[in-house]
Amino acid sequence: MPKSMVTRLGAGAAVLLLAAPFAVQAQQAARVPRVGFLITGLLGSPETKASLDAFRKGLRERGYVEGQNIVIEYRGADGNIERLPGLATELARLKVDVIVASATPAGRAAKQATTTIPIIVTAMGDPVGDGLVASLARPGGNLTGTTFLGPRLVPKHLELLKEALPRASVVAILWHPGAFAESTMRDMMKETEAAARTLRMRLHFAEMRGPNELERAFSTMTREHPDALLVFPSPMLFGERRRIVALALKHRLPSMFNNREAVELGGLMGYGASVLELQRRTGIYVDKILKGAQPADLPVEQPTKFEFVVNLKTAKALGITIPQSLRLRADHVIE
Repeated sequence: MPKSMVTRLGAGAAVLLLAAPFAVQAQQAARVPRVGFLITGLLGSPETKASLDAFRKGLRERGYVEGQNIVIEYRGADGNIERLPGLATELARLKVDVIVASATPAGRAAKQATTTIPIIVTAMGDPVGDGLVASLARPGGNLTGTTFLGPRLVPKHLELLKEALPRASVVAILWHPGAFAESTMRDMMKETEAAARTLRMRLHFAEMRGPNELERAFSTMTREHPDALLVFPSPMLFGERRRIVALALKHRLPSMFNNREAVELGGLMGYGASVLELQRRTGIYVDKILKGAQPADLPVEQPTKFEFVVNLKTAKALGITIPQSLRLRADHVIE
């Protein structure tokens, strides 16, 4: 600063002028990032709490502690996917630094709400088929995340059911029509029906569009006297897993899920990637975005391990003997 200016302003004012840039830098350094978290389920439910705890764990592993150096804005649709677009728009208007969308329906809503805020979607079904990314390696746009490849695994679920229950001929399918894009749902059904024909099994589909339809769906499917229950992948059905397991046990239906979390609650078998592990890994993506990475350049992460879990306690309660061949192949057996 010129000496003449210091003379006119006075020493104190000059000190303030010199200090101003450093004050601005300090404010910028102290700014706490804000993350929007959008989920299909009910925020207060034990199932949603488990997902949020896994996500927070991933953040802590990267040095973020909620309420200290990161703020999280939560929005839950209470199982009603029609509410997701409005909730996503709320988060976009808050101008959060990144939106975490739990599963495909929330991801679609977030993508419609903003083209500028980075979006990380956890446990997508078919990211390319659902139109969320251009490719797994180069997502493009403002969205990336993880996939659990659930729709591709459904034929495998039928095979495992047939091996566990050789005499099973009728399988009830509990499904959520809005879980994924129409093309993904159509392909999943076609592949499941083809697998059923090969295994000489007949399928009975019972749809469930919201949590309040669960009792009706079970009432519909049990009229067909199915030998087993197969639950299609869906974020809503994942959130309702505790109730689904309870009703399956009540109706004495051996059940097959795409995750271990339902089996730990009493489902008979599960095969797939751990959704809670994918939630934890989402924290890694948040860290990368906050440090300047662009979603378009972050590949969609695919699971490296699929777990096969068998609940022998449930098998015993249902009077089922799980073949030794399946027990030996299981990654985890609940006894």
